[in-house]
Amino acid sequence: MAGPSKKSAQHLWLQYAAALTIAVTLLTGVLRLLLIGRTDWADRDHCHKLVNEGRWLDKAFRNWQPEGCMMNMYTSKTVSPCLKNRRVLFLGDSTVRQLFFTFAHIVDPSLPGTTPNDGGKHVDHTLVSGTQSMSLEFLWDPYLNSTSTREALSVPARGQPPALLVLGSGLWYLRNPASGGLPAWEKMVDSTFSLLSSASARAEKGGQPAADEIVFLPVEEPVHAKLNPERQRTIHPADVEVMNSDLVHRVTRPGGWWSAASAAHDDHPLGEVVIPSVFNELLDPSQTDDGLHFSQGIMAMQIQLLLNHRCNKVLPPKFPWDRTCCRPYPWPSIVQGLVILCIAGWGLVAKLYVSKQDNRPVLKSLFPSGETQSHLAIFGLAILLAFLADRTPLWDKEQKQFDPWQFGGILGIFLLLGLGTMHRADKDLGFLNRDQTDEWKGWMQIVILAYHYYGGSKISGIYNPVRVLVAAYLFMTGYGHFTFYYRKADYSFLRIAQVLVRLNLLTVVLAYTMDTDYLFYYFAPLVSFWFLIIYFTMLAGAKYNDQLSFLIPKMLLSGGLVALATHQPFIMQAVFDVLHRVFRLPWNAREWDFRVGLDLWIVWLGAFTALAVLKFNQHRLADHPQWTTAKRAALGLSVVTLAWFFWFELTRETKFVYNAYHPYVSFLPIAAFFILRNATPVLRSATSRLYTFVGKISLETFIMQYHIWLAADTKGILVVFPRTRWRSLNLVIATLMFVYISWNVAAATGTLTSWILGAPEKKPVLPTQRVAGTSAPPTRTQEPENVPLTSAEAEKEPDVLENGHAHGVSPSSRGQALEFLRPVMRGWKEDVRIRLGIILLGMWVLNLMWPSA
Repeated sequence: MAGPSKKSAQHLWLQYAAALTIAVTLLTGVLRLLLIGRTDWADRDHCHKLVNEGRWLDKAFRNWQPEGCMMNMYTSKTVSPCLKNRRVLFLGDSTVRQLFFTFAHIVDPSLPGTTPNDGGKHVDHTLVSGTQSMSLEFLWDPYLNSTSTREALSVPARGQPPALLVLGSGLWYLRNPASGGLPAWEKMVDSTFSLLSSASARAEKGGQPAADEIVFLPVEEPVHAKLNPERQRTIHPADVEVMNSDLVHRVTRPGGWWSAASAAHDDHPLGEVVIPSVFNELLDPSQTDDGLHFSQGIMAMQIQLLLNHRCNKVLPPKFPWDRTCCRPYPWPSIVQGLVILCIAGWGLVAKLYVSKQDNRPVLKSLFPSGETQSHLAIFGLAILLAFLADRTPLWDKEQKQFDPWQFGGILGIFLLLGLGTMHRADKDLGFLNRDQTDEWKGWMQIVILAYHYYGGSKISGIYNPVRVLVAAYLFMTGYGHFTFYYRKADYSFLRIAQVLVRLNLLTVVLAYTMDTDYLFYYFAPLVSFWFLIIYFTMLAGAKYNDQLSFLIPKMLLSGGLVALATHQPFIMQAVFDVLHRVFRLPWNAREWDFRVGLDLWIVWLGAFTALAVLKFNQHRLADHPQWTTAKRAALGLSVVTLAWFFWFELTRETKFVYNAYHPYVSFLPIAAFFILRNATPVLRSATSRLYTFVGKISLETFIMQYHIWLAADTKGILVVFPRTRWRSLNLVIATLMFVYISWNVAAATGTLTSWILGAPEKKPVLPTQRVAGTSAPPTRTQEPENVPLTSAEAEKEPDVLENGHAHGVSPSSRGQALEFLRPVMRGWKEDVRIRLGIILLGMWVLNLMWPSA
């Protein structure tokens, strides 16, 4: 008898550990926010970190990671709002010249990316971008002491000042001792900063600054071993270190703040000097031939850092919020703020205040009671945490980096954990039983989460199988819903509401609170769409569904109509245009067509598989003499099919090529898998507890990952403990938080679905081994079908009358309500249709009030 008690204690320990982890990480983030303005590491917008701290995430030197934020990789198109019709000026030596041409080629690919090989290296260059109407100038002045340089820094520009001024010098002073060496360089820096200070003072009085942003480059740290003998004799690493220390000292303000950080919060450009010390961190000996001039890839990343510092602040404040370096998070609009406040506080208000207001029945009718209050509070706090995680600087966000060893290692660990938690039922549970489908959803969800975390979509050989996993979810959607409607023929409004509310509650709430788009969380809309297709297909002529001569052609016709609508873009575009004009839903018809078309036929495979299984059992074909032979042939064919599919997907040139084949081949590995998985009674009755657990919360993990665990609307990863290069440790901590939150949200969403649909609410009971605020596990009795991606608890139908009215409602208890509210409140309390209608009306009003992007 000690076994169950010990297991319960272990579960409680894990829950307490997860809750403590969330509390500690929240406290850490809040303390960082409170310390803003006191320490350099509490740089809210990461402007300081962007130009001073970072590291390469890959050995190919393509993915530079600033400390705690995500970069924007600018192109000619995206740089236009920031620099179009402006002037950019570079002053300095050959390293500055190399940056100049790299900059020119990024903002306009038609411009040269390297110094012209015409013998005129030590000259000025002027380039004009026709596409950007931008003037790009480089003044050759390796000592920064020419008349042209002084005029550029001191004489007010005609019209607008340069959008960006980049200066750099130092190595020429070391290379040519006749120039005066270090003392002469220090004198030049004194003079240059004096001119910049005068320009700043002029700007404060309403005059022109020297430039919107001024960048003084650090002295480049050459690779001494690769310098030629002449340069080795005069250029010494110690001298370069002294020069860079001097520059840092000049721009460091009292209290430890650098002008680069403080300038990020200025409302007007004062020409403050930015010293991008991190430029030397980007350099690697393997990326230079002469020890002095580095590869175009290194130069391009340095330019990207400058563009991020200059231009990120003018990016439009809308999702996806995937460029977080030097870009302050906006305050939510009044409407969005009220939604967040309502969602986060509704359950707490119900639990702490409304439950005690027995003399206000109208008020109490708008809030839940009993155990539902706790679930509503949990749901609201989880939504608030998602907002804090992904719409505030509470925690850092960093870029993804695919590492095949880490990706494979994570999957290997979870494979062992899954096998280690296997257990067998006492009997044969049947083909595609609930435990098996939960397990299937669970291990697929683990693979998909790892795929998202490591950015596996860039690898075609990984992307293609993951597309099959998504298709497998849709297969289960078709299988489960067809089975239900074929067996029960329950086409009531309540059944539709039950499924759609359960699938979409979390998605809809996040769309409002995070100011995103409902279709952005594509999976819930996708499974909802296919549920409705199956529903209306089965509803049409439902009394003839037992006749295969009617049912099969009807299903084929339905599939053909969906395919026609998908392959004719104007149809969906017309529908979405109406939705936009009437309900202000800015959905992307092209993206939706892509999502539906990618898995156009797999739902029908699920439906036809369900039909085949039902008929197989009905006619007891397992007793047929040829069944054993047929089963062996099917198993052998399944093995060959899986092998063929992996060969096929690995030999496609790109993932885009594979996408064209996917709708027509994805059913092959899925069918092969479920045939092999159900080959024997032992296989059908054995499941993994770990995978089953994850499968039961797969809908919540799929959606919550967008803002917790991943970050920046899935484009990055969440870093809950800052300033650590131990991504593995951060992964463990973030995963513990993420799973705990998803588990609680799953329980809360199921309870809230029942409350919205008018089910009698559970009353609080005495504490047991189960943690307060969570739902007891469902029983296995009477489980004819399941809704894929939802828990069994959520599928229990509310206790309602056939006309949609809830039991146990006493209209006379609302005698104190205002007379004109009586019909509305009676409908809200008693009729599911009116309740959902009021909710949809409220959403429509929210859409009309929502600020335009």
